[in-house]
Amino acid sequence: MQVISIISTKGGVGKTTTAANLGGIAADAGLRVLLLDLDVQPTLSSYFALQSRVPGGIYELLAFNEQERTRLISHTVIEGLDLILSNDDKGQLNTLLLHAPDGRLRLRNLLPIFRPHYDLLLIDTQGARSVLLEMAVLASDLALSPVTPEILAAREFRRGTLQLMQDIAPYRRLGIDPPPLQLLINRVHPVSSNARLIQQALRDLFSTEPGIVVLDTRIPAIEAYPRASTQALPVHRVEYQRPKGRVTPAAFDTMQALSCELFPAWASAFSLLQAGAHRRVGP
Repeated sequence: MQVISIISTKGGVGKTTTAANLGGIAADAGLRVLLLDLDVQPTLSSYFALQSRVPGGIYELLAFNEQERTRLISHTVIEGLDLILSNDDKGQLNTLLLHAPDGRLRLRNLLPIFRPHYDLLLIDTQGARSVLLEMAVLASDLALSPVTPEILAAREFRRGTLQLMQDIAPYRRLGIDPPPLQLLINRVHPVSSNARLIQQALRDLFSTEPGIVVLDTRIPAIEAYPRASTQALPVHRVEYQRPKGRVTPAAFDTMQALSCELFPAWASAFSLLQAGAHRRVGP
């Protein structure tokens, strides 16, 4: 099971949308996908309609070390896409984990209960520095950080997200290497020269940073993404052909390219997906 945390210490950069759309296309490609909503604002928990909902969620998992999957995992209407709901509405988990001896490692230690049953775990996190965010990163094989092409967003990324990665580096003494960090440039306006300059500045800035990769795939600022959210569907199902007269590719093509870049081991499964066809092709 590959574990990916979608992280940023800045809110509003598109973490939940990224998690939902990656989970949706991965499930349609035949992978067994589990979404874990660690945000106290449970947007991911309400993104997809649920086929079945269990009473438990992240609170039972992290506060009580609940290991019975039937009490933790709800099932979305997307075949192969499951969800652990955010139900820490009072925000108690941060305080609880802050004072627990295993607080930042608790999720990492609980992953074996999910590994035999899923190929991919996607963790949506809150847009602020917290114990929960550090815990998610330390449980991950890869951290994915959406960054909007704005100079203030780039500065916040350096000040917040990069600082987080540096602060957890001492866990190497326990044999836990912080995951590599990949940057996803999100909400790119194709006609904005300023956005293009900032994209290039981001690539230049982090080209020599060890463990940091700026992804080639960029997410354009097109209305298909909010429309997909409104319809409670992954965006590759909503826009699978490029509208006439538009330069940017269809959302299907963008998400397919992003998935192949992020998950090269499963690139053949993503490549087999046909635009407009929503059937699983097998893992």
